[in-house]
Parts: sequence; C-alpha cells; structure tokens
Amino acid sequence: MIGNSLSLCYHNKLILAPMVRVGTLPMRLLALDYGADIVYCEELIDLKMLQCRRVVNEVLSTVDFVAPDDRVVFRTCEREQSRVVFQMGGMGAALLSDPDKIEKILSTLVKGTRRPVTCKIRILPSLEDTLSLVKRIEKTGIAAIAVHGRKREERPQHPVSCEVIKAIAETLSIPVIANGGSHDHIQQHLDIEDFRQATAASSVMVARAAMWNPSIFLKEGLRPLEEVMQKYIRYAVQYDNHYTNTKYCLCQMLREQLESSQGRLLHAAQSSQEICEAFGLGAFYKEMTQKLDARRAELLARTPKETKEPAEDTSGVIKMAVKFDRRAYAPQITPKMCLLEWCRREKLAQPTYETVQRPLDRLFCSVVTVAEQKYQSTLWDKSKKLAEQAAAIVCLRSQGLPEGRLGEESPSLYKRKREASDQDPGGCRAQEPALPGEMCKKPFVALESGQGSPLEGW
Repeated sequence: MIGNSLSLCYHNKLILAPMVRVGTLPMRLLALDYGADIVYCEELIDLKMLQCRRVVNEVLSTVDFVAPDDRVVFRTCEREQSRVVFQMGGMGAALLSDPDKIEKILSTLVKGTRRPVTCKIRILPSLEDTLSLVKRIEKTGIAAIAVHGRKREERPQHPVSCEVIKAIAETLSIPVIANGGSHDHIQQHLDIEDFRQATAASSVMVARAAMWNPSIFLKEGLRPLEEVMQKYIRYAVQYDNHYTNTKYCLCQMLREQLESSQGRLLHAAQSSQEICEAFGLGAFYKEMTQKLDARRAELLARTPKETKEPAEDTSGVIKMAVKFDRRAYAPQITPKMCLLEWCRREKLAQPTYETVQRPLDRLFCSVVTVAEQKYQSTLWDKSKKLAEQAAAIVCLRSQGLPEGRLGEESPSLYKRKREASDQDPGGCRAQEPALPGEMCKKPFVALESGQGSPLEGW
C-alpha cells in the first residue's frame, strides 16, 4: 500500500479499511467527512494499473486512471490527496506463505518510491511464526503494518485475536494498525478506542462497521442511516460513480432493511437517476447533471480543436437530439433489436455502427448506417452501448417505425420474445445481474504487492 503523502503519520489515527467494491471515491470522501483520518481504496491489481493511462478529468476535478477498455479503475480528487492510501497486489492472503517474496516486494517498494509504504497481514497459526514474520517485514523499512487479527481461513464470525495484535504491537517499533474488530468490538464510536487499547495498537482500521454506517468515525455518535445514505448518493452523483457500485454500497448499508419499500426501490433501480429518485433526490440529480453538462460545454468551447467528432462527412447524416432511456422501453426490447428485426424483414443488410469517443469528457457518439443512409444522435452518451441505441432510435423515428417503447406495437419482435420466454422460463432471470446486495465472497485482501510507478505525479 502506498500513501499519497510524503509525511503520512500512522499514530493515533482512525482509518477506513480497504474493502472490495466499497472503498471507491464516494465512500472514502464520506468517511473523511465523518472523521476518518486516513482512507484506503479498494484492492487494485498492479498489472491492471500498469495498463492504465492517467487522465486529468477537468469536468469532475479528479485524476482518473483509465483502463484500455475506458473503464475508470481508480479515481481520486484533491479533497483526499493527503489522506488516501492506494492499495495494490494479489488476491487473498497467498503471500503469507512466502515471506521471502513479501520481503522482496516491500524492500523494492520502499527503495523505489518517496511515499510511505505500509502492508496489511492476517495472523499465522502460531504466535511465534507471526512475530517472526512481522519482524522481517519491519526490517524492509515500511512506515506501518496493519494486522487483521484472524487467521487466513477464519471469517468474520470467528473472534478477533486481540492478544496477538497486542503482542505484535509490543514487539515492533513501527506503528501497528489493529483491524478486525467490527463484529465483536466496534458498534459505536467509543468502541474504537476500546479496541485500540485492547490491542495496544497505534491506530485502528475499521472495515464492516464503517461499510454499514460510515458515521462510525464521528465523535458525536452515529448519524441516522437515511441521512448517511443520501450524503453518499450525492458524492456518487457528483463524481460520476457507476450506478452498480453505488447500488452495492447502499445495499450494504441497508442490510436487514433490504426488504423494506425503500430497499425494493433500490433493488429495482437501473441507473443513478433511479437511485436518486428512490431516496428523494431526483431534483438534486437533475441539478447536478445540468451542472456537469454545463461544465463539459464550457470546456469544449475552450478547446474546440480537441473535440473528436465522427470521422466521416456528416453532411448527409440524419440527426436528432435523442437519448436512450431504458425505463421507457419494454423489458428485453431495445431500439437496436427493433432496427435489426426491421432490416431482416425488409431483406436489408445488417445495420453497422461507427462509434467514437470524445477525449475531453470520454463521452460517446455513434452513427448507424442502414441502406446506405447514416443516422446520428446529436447528444453524446456515457457509454458506447447507449450511443448506439440512440443512433438506432434516430433511424427508427425517421422511418416512422416502432422502437420498442412501452405501449408500442411490434408484433413479430414481441412474439419472438414471448416464445423464447415460454420455452425457457429461467431465461429472463439468467440475464439479470447478480444482486448488488450479496456480499462479495472473495477472501479479504491480506497483503498487497506490486509496483508503485504508475502513481508518480498523482
């Protein structure tokens, strides 16, 4: 793990633990607002980061690390610059059985970066082996070590070994960060200090208790969950967090309330807008998206030469200002499907789509060609798929054809879908994404490894 500060201190700190799918930018900012001193990002694979390009996102005022498939792997902002710790490495606790490799990785990182390096481990079966390992780790020159007080195979329901963390803290001279107390020890803010004293640790790292309610870091006590979730959603919209990640984190906060009316609305939501509407933030979503759109337009006006428009001559392109809204269409029916069906029925060549991405804001625009005529929406979209659907809508509307909207008639396509559903009753469910509320079943990250160079200049 690499801290984003040359002088990040690990003494007497409240820390948001690294958590898969949880430690994205909105959660980190929320934890900081409620009193966390340091926030760890979710685990990121080092090889994946090496493939990323660093992009200054002027629309969101963030720095993004973007994969070749244009997915944002890591996003950070100035607000957390001196507080965030970047976590990278392999999966699970595999490195615990290879202390030589641990030592080599950490020594290389310490020598290769000016930023403080820390690591996080689980305890070994015996105290003797655990103490031997942490002594070797300390000699690599790391700034601190976080210790999850459970063995590799143990799960949250197993008791955390405070006495082992305490023995480590009494053995080492570097700060020891205690982790693993959410289930047995940490229910409210005052419990964090009790856990620190029980382990004699320098600092405490909180995972699931913070995931359930990030205001656990607040000295004044827990805030109402509704208030916390609304604040989280505002950050998610402000920083363009993918709605599936937002939905997952909110499901972890709701927990036993997932079957409530609000929980059902959340589960049904298929966009950030629908999530906002489920929590009474529809007006906020509209206001924020308008603000971001205005910012994009302002930046585009300043740098017109950098705007990447469709490569072909657009003089013969039929254009409309349309977007694809999934909620307005029948289940499992899309404009692209309707257009393809119509082309087959008319014995025309299959529609072809040419999609480009605008570098400034990474939005997409698509041109569809049908019977040598090109069609395009003048509105840019967040994804290639949405841009292609919008282009299909332009074609269908210009021809006066049904596009699959609710209440429209498209007999052949609907009949085909109904027949397919009748033949395979489980087919619809098989296409649904996994429930965001289901907890990730991968083992908790125990020790991180990798190269630090992609973050230089962060």
